[in-house]
Amino acid sequence: MALRVPQSAGPQLFKEGYKNLQGLEEVIFRNIQATKEMSEITRTSFGPNGRNKMVVNHLEKLFVTNDAATIIRELEVVHPAAKLIVMASQQQEAEAGDGTNYVIIFASELLQRAEALLRMGLHPSEIARGYELALDAALEALETLAADTVADWRNPDELLKAIRTAIASKQYGQEDMLGSLVAQAVVAAMPASDHTRFNVDNVRVVKVLGGALAQSKVVHGMVFPRSPETVCRSAQFAKVAVFACPVDMGQTETKGTVLLHNASEMLDYTKGEEAQMEVAIRELHEAGVKALVCGSGLGDLAIHYLNRYDMVAVKCPSKFELRRVCRVLGANPLARLGVPTPEEMGYCDELRTDEIGGDRVTVIRQWTSAELKASSDKETARRPAFADRIVRSPLVTVVLRGATQNALDDAERAVDDGVNVVKALTKDARLVPGACAAEMELARLVHEAADRTAGLNQHAMKAFAQAMEVFARTLGDNVGVDSTALVAKLIAAHHKKQAGDAFVGLTGPTIGIDVDCEHEPRLVDALKARILDPLAVKQWAIRYATQAALTVLQVDQIVMAKTAGGPKLPKQQGHWDDQD
Repeated sequence: MALRVPQSAGPQLFKEGYKNLQGLEEVIFRNIQATKEMSEITRTSFGPNGRNKMVVNHLEKLFVTNDAATIIRELEVVHPAAKLIVMASQQQEAEAGDGTNYVIIFASELLQRAEALLRMGLHPSEIARGYELALDAALEALETLAADTVADWRNPDELLKAIRTAIASKQYGQEDMLGSLVAQAVVAAMPASDHTRFNVDNVRVVKVLGGALAQSKVVHGMVFPRSPETVCRSAQFAKVAVFACPVDMGQTETKGTVLLHNASEMLDYTKGEEAQMEVAIRELHEAGVKALVCGSGLGDLAIHYLNRYDMVAVKCPSKFELRRVCRVLGANPLARLGVPTPEEMGYCDELRTDEIGGDRVTVIRQWTSAELKASSDKETARRPAFADRIVRSPLVTVVLRGATQNALDDAERAVDDGVNVVKALTKDARLVPGACAAEMELARLVHEAADRTAGLNQHAMKAFAQAMEVFARTLGDNVGVDSTALVAKLIAAHHKKQAGDAFVGLTGPTIGIDVDCEHEPRLVDALKARILDPLAVKQWAIRYATQAALTVLQVDQIVMAKTAGGPKLPKQQGHWDDQD
């Protein structure tokens, strides 16, 4: 390998303060080192036995989680090469909703394997060509590893096959309980006609502090973690008006001075406002509106008249929640205070207040067809004729219980991963064996493809195959067993020849790691144990990780400008008198 000879100072090309780095030692090896350090942060959080990280972000908010997507989002990574890996993992999160740690670990391992080849004398372009050939071979081989598929989208047990594995990596030991909740919610929110139109936004999560995780439940409809503002707290078969504007008297834009001459003028000062508000609420009542959802302020005067006319008012400060409410009700949010037209008005079969633990929540829901059949004729007669014509969204809420806010946040991330996995399955319903079985089989198949490849490309292809073994080593390290012995057992199980028509014992392409082993490394048949991963998630993860590694590998020079701006301001301290 040629050494870079320092040259004498020539003409100055850049402004003062620029950094210009080039060559293997200064650029490529330093970039590889940066990505290695990045992966070492998230690598110990991989798998069911992954450790939690305690991250305090720039706003001094504490996160205790083993979710790689949350960790890298809160870390302010500044190294350009590490940023490329972070961007690839964020794209994986956007595309598949899972597998972010997978991308970081695999991309870093590919670069570390490339470092050994660079030190042997191979050129980065030769390694890149070999990695591209290995990527094509791996994606082609992955298609052949599909072991199962989701056939019935209305069956929770079918969906649970993939959801369990995704949740187990975040909440190990709770995957059956949380998985069944997610499966129920997804089946309720799944479109009846076309499963590819499933919207992840139709499965909401509401966190209620207190109780245990086992007390979590699925509620059909929209749940607000707050009680109504009015005395009346429930309504049935109600027309609902949704307002994006404040339900209050308008304030003038400029300040004014009012001159009162006598006591009667002072008494009559607010009567005009009261009369206007009463007219507005009375018109809503006469139009048949029984409930209001307000996205902004709700004045005391408005609440007084709403109580007089026995109407329910719910406050919804989030504009995103307001959009979801409109989807549930089939309503349009109004930017003015007035009676909505029939097209703008929403409808709900039931609005009620429940008590969960010590907190009151408001539930807005539509009855299912089974509930309508089971209801009495008297109840059905109260239901307006236009109720069935409203195009409503099948929104479902998962109510999570937990002892601490951090535990609830982690459970919410696990539920989100489960829902996102189902979304990935709607595009490609195939499943591959989990527990590192698919990765070890891919390593074997890519290695065989490398043996059939002539030239220098085979070295990079073999390095790619060896990099696939990093997941088994990582799982072994996190479980606490000898990872070298574990990988050796897996390689032997996957390379053992087929005896007759079937594999004998724990051998074959579906053999993975048993994470319940205590001291000795133990294997398990992932297919029989129902440990399955979506094929699409692995497909995108391998593709993104390889492309990120190739991008970093093909950089031979870094030019950095001087940071703009003056010195950073010191951190603002509190008042000296606030200290004890």
